[in-house]
Amino acid sequence: MPLALLALAVGAFGIGTTEFVIMGLLPGIAADYGVTVPTAGLLVTGYALGVVVGAPLLTVLGSRVGRKRMLMLLMGLFVAGNLLSALAPDFGTMLAGRVVASLAHGTFFGIGSVVAAGLVAPERKAGAIATMFTGLTLANVVGVPLGTLVGQTAGWRATFAAVAALGVLGLLGIARLVPELPRPEGTRLRGELTAFRNPQVLLAMAMTVLGFGGVFAAITYIAPMMTETAGYSEGAVTWLLVLFGVGMFLGNLLGGRYADRAPMPLLYVALGGLAVVLALFTVAAHHRVLAALAVLLVGALGFATVPPLQKRVLDQAHGAPTLASAVNIGAFNLGNALAAWLGGLVITAGLGYTAPNWVGAALAASALLLALWSAALERHTPAPAPATTEPAPAPVHH
Repeated sequence: MPLALLALAVGAFGIGTTEFVIMGLLPGIAADYGVTVPTAGLLVTGYALGVVVGAPLLTVLGSRVGRKRMLMLLMGLFVAGNLLSALAPDFGTMLAGRVVASLAHGTFFGIGSVVAAGLVAPERKAGAIATMFTGLTLANVVGVPLGTLVGQTAGWRATFAAVAALGVLGLLGIARLVPELPRPEGTRLRGELTAFRNPQVLLAMAMTVLGFGGVFAAITYIAPMMTETAGYSEGAVTWLLVLFGVGMFLGNLLGGRYADRAPMPLLYVALGGLAVVLALFTVAAHHRVLAALAVLLVGALGFATVPPLQKRVLDQAHGAPTLASAVNIGAFNLGNALAAWLGGLVITAGLGYTAPNWVGAALAASALLLALWSAALERHTPAPAPATTEPAPAPVHH
């Protein structure tokens, strides 16, 4: 794998850390600004919605910019947003900083996926995409607990300053290691939009929303579920989230390895297994060891779907993949927001803290049905011509 993928992974590590570390910092932020914890939760919601809006918006605005330069601009935006959060004098400014940082998220992963896939041979595309996403999964294993520890000892502002420094490191790495990859000649915004006429692209995005939504229906409410139902202490929740991150890391590795060989069978196994595990999690949540195992499996099975789904969008949007790739990253966050809302509804309805697991199981099962439908359509549709508009990557000069 080219060293350029390492630079992309560093950027992904910083983005993943800033997205998830906020959950452990909310009480301190709420206390400092004199707002309630639910109000501080808008920092999570605002970030997710910023990703959904920013992914297509910045991709369109940057459609005439070379991909390497666009990646550098996005990391600069990410750094600015985190610095604004670190220095914010009031809650409104803090929220604005979160939104600014989130705008770079979807477009970075969308363009980064296209760049990563273009750096390797066609049969290694999914592995290259998975290498970049390794940064995101490692953020949950290393970045989030370290960021939480920094926030608890030196203050939450120090955490955001450290994340901004990670962004600078990622920017320098991209400038040094990623080759110049100009925008393909002859591809315009209208061409990018035509990808959305392909039902397979829309089905892949729907699978992304429902499949990853299944994961976040459970994980959003992991703290009350583990403390109130499984009997864990509040301090143990951090380590359960680390376990979830380990699962994500392992699932991403497996997804990257097998998505190039058998993408649809991998999706069947991952989505079907996710639905079963989430359904069983309703019972397993009453037993500490089984609950911890379920958290690990939910992370692994959920993230095993990321490389094949992202690769499927790239393949089906042949010739004009950039916008579709970025929108698919927004679809992950749309799934997160949808699942968190549905999980909250069933808890509010008095069905208990394990009820979101049933929501997650239903979402994952729905994604599996879409995968089967997608494969059935593909069997009855002539295969598209291979993409020829992507330029060969320029050599990397050291």
